[in-house]
Parts: sequence; C-alpha cells; structure tokens
Amino acid sequence: MFEDFRLRVFEQVAQTGSFTAAAKALGVSQPAVSQHIAELEKFAGGRLFERSRGHVTLTARGRLFQEQSCHILEGYRVLDNTFREPESILLKHVLHEGRKCCILIRGDRFADLDAPEQTPADRIIEADGTAILPSFFNTHNHAAMTLMRGYADDRPLQEWLEQYVWPFEHNLQSEDIRRGNELAIREMTASGTTFFSDMYFDFEECVAAVEASGMRAAIGITLLDDHPKSQSEAIRDYIKNWQDPTGGRIQLVMAPHAIYTVSAERFKRCVNFARHHGLLIHTHLAETQTEVQNCIRAHGTTPVRFLEKLGVLGPDVLAAHCVHVDAEEWKILAKRGVTVVHCPCSNMKLGSGRFPYELALESGCRITLGTDGVSSNNNLDMREEMKFAALLAKLGGDASLLPAAEVFRWATKNGADFFGIDAGEIAVGKQADALLVDLSSPRMQPCHNLISNWVYAADSSCIRHVFCAGRILL
Repeated sequence: MFEDFRLRVFEQVAQTGSFTAAAKALGVSQPAVSQHIAELEKFAGGRLFERSRGHVTLTARGRLFQEQSCHILEGYRVLDNTFREPESILLKHVLHEGRKCCILIRGDRFADLDAPEQTPADRIIEADGTAILPSFFNTHNHAAMTLMRGYADDRPLQEWLEQYVWPFEHNLQSEDIRRGNELAIREMTASGTTFFSDMYFDFEECVAAVEASGMRAAIGITLLDDHPKSQSEAIRDYIKNWQDPTGGRIQLVMAPHAIYTVSAERFKRCVNFARHHGLLIHTHLAETQTEVQNCIRAHGTTPVRFLEKLGVLGPDVLAAHCVHVDAEEWKILAKRGVTVVHCPCSNMKLGSGRFPYELALESGCRITLGTDGVSSNNNLDMREEMKFAALLAKLGGDASLLPAAEVFRWATKNGADFFGIDAGEIAVGKQADALLVDLSSPRMQPCHNLISNWVYAADSSCIRHVFCAGRILL
C-alpha cells in the first residue's frame, strides 16, 4: 500500500522532469525521491519514468498511473480545503476601496491589505471579480423561533404572542430548540451574517449550535417573571461558572425580556447582577403602542421614562425596537449611551409602526440592525433589513434621510462596536469577519457605487465567500 506522500513525489517528478528538482520542491534528498519512485514502480508492476541524462519522462504506464493519481491527490486537496483550518489566507485581486489588491488574513485578523501577489499562505483564493465588505452583525434575534416560520397568520403583536407563540413554545423540546438554532445559523451564514445576539430559552442549546457553526453570538439569558426560583438559581450558577467553549466567539448577555413581562424589582436585580458580572443587557423597549399605553396605565409614564426612573439605562444596554419613543425620550437614551436595535421588517410584519428615523438620527444614539425572529419577519437576511430601513426612512418625505453608507454602518460596525468585537470594517489588525461579493452578478452591475448597490440592489445570491474570525464559513 502506498502513502499519499509518494504520490506527491510522483507528481513533482512528472511536473519537473527531474528527480533533483522534485527533491528541492519537496524539501527532501534526491536519493529519497529515487527510493519513493522505485517503490511506486514496484507497486505499479513496471517503469513509470524513462530516465535519460538530466531528464525523465513518463512511460505509457506512467501516464495511466498519473491519470489515477491526479484524482486521488485532488481528493486529498478537497479534504484539506474542507476540514483543515488554514493559518493564513491570501485573497488575490479582490476589490477594496475602489482598487484591486491582495489581502492577507493571518489567524483571525487582517494582516495586510496590500500584500505582494506571491505572499505565501496556507490557502490562496483567486478573488478577481469580487469585492470585500464587512459581514453583518444581527443584534436582535430569536433564533430558535425559526421553527415557527409561516406558523402564524398576520396578527398584531400581542394577539400573535398569546394565540400562537406562547402556546407553540410551551410544547418545544430541547432538540426542537437546537434544530431551530441550527436552521437559523445556516440561513444567517448564507446571507452574510457572522454574529447574532439571541434572546430565547434553553440557551445551552444555542451555545452548542453556535460552537459547531464557527459563527459568533451573544447568547441572551432570557428572564421572565414566571420563571421558577430554582431556574433563576441555576442560571446564576451557570453564569458564574461560564467558560466560552469557542475561545472567544461567544459571550453571555443578560436579557430581561421586557417591562411588560418582568417586574420593576426583578428588572433592577437582573441589571445589577449583569453589571456585577460584567455582562451586557439586552431587552425589548417601546415596540408597540399597546406597550406604551399599558406602561402609562401601570406606572404613570412611558417605557423609556420608566426605565430611566428605575436607573437601569446605560451604555451597556441594548434596546430592541424603540418604535414609540418621543423626542425627549430619545434625548434620555442618548444621554445614557443606550444602543438601539432597529428591526424594520419585523415592525412592518407585526404592524408595530414606523421607526422614528428623524428623531433617532438627531439624537446621536448608536443604532444597529436586527432581524427579530423569522416568525415575526419570515427571514433572517440582514441585507434586506438594510434596504427596508433605508426605504422606510424616506417615507417621511426626505429622500436624503439615512443614506446607504449610514445604514450599512448600522448593519456592520455599529453592532460590532456595541458588543466589543474588533470587527465591522476591513482594516489591518481587525478581526477578519468579511464577505466576498460577486461583482459579475447582474444585481451588482454597473457598479458605480458599491455600497449603494449592496444596500439597494443586491441579494444573498451575490455572496461568494463568508469569513468569520479568519475562518471560511461559506
């Protein structure tokens, strides 16, 4: 039985026509090459090469042997490319900031954005005809709810939750939640997302799915008032003993669900616990007019003012939706450094209302984008969220409001910045979370403005490669 190294020796000799040149290329001695070829010829039952002074050529048997060995070596290369994680990747002739260049990724970071063409790397990707862009950071999602796609018809949020979501979730088992997470991750990866901030139950299943996927995630430890005390104690123990199994791709986040599902006292305890343990905080806020009215009825004020009164707002808080927030409340959010997640497709699907783009932009708050769950949105495509956000902003009558470059930052760098991930842009030293976009796609032509095309014209079929922390996911 022969080994694959002997086949590589054979291939080098056939290519170079020289035992000496093959030895130099492989980093072995010339006698070692001769010995490997002799063993292969013994295996093959005849000469594979005709020897002449200073040169060798394939015999008829050698040419037949080469036909078979090429298939075997190509199989090895496929296995290697599929399963071995390269330490370095060279992207050749990729478009970046208007010009073609070679980009070197070493480990999990961009090492050189203008590398020489002959730079050695474990893997070389011919990227001519593509442009490199930052990948998406989906900052509000309920991944396991992917199993509910198409389950409920068109209903307002509260009715939809009571009649469909909560009864459905009551019957979910751990394996269902794992399956929902895996399906969501596949969909997000295919559409260019490398990070998502999740809020759901049975978070350990989400951790396992993310670990296997190669993606990044912030896993929300979701809290509701109806959680039994024993479950709360188990959660506290889990957080105190937490160790990221991926070595840096997963972080835990405290996620008090909303002011209408978590009491004021429990909300404060949750926030204090999070801050004591250095965790970020993720919650729903002012998503519907009903939520606002119920908050006024119960607490005498609006949701943002209520959380301000509780003293829980701060730069470590991520507030999802914020559809029904007035000018004064936006000033409160900005003053406290709160980051807001806009979910345009979900807000439209549930009839929650139009996000107040004018007030949000004027406030100076950091805005990010999220998909919410597919049961309230139907898909997890962040590029669509960018497009719909940009279009909805203009419904107020100002066609210049929320330009493509700004909404692109909402979908990329702003999310990375909130979660403390050194990514969201293509720059030396940054984490290599990126997409290669196919410029030959009709949706990307003509390409007078790459970002404008990406926001308004493209779709996920334009994505050729997806990288997360230097690893090829797609």
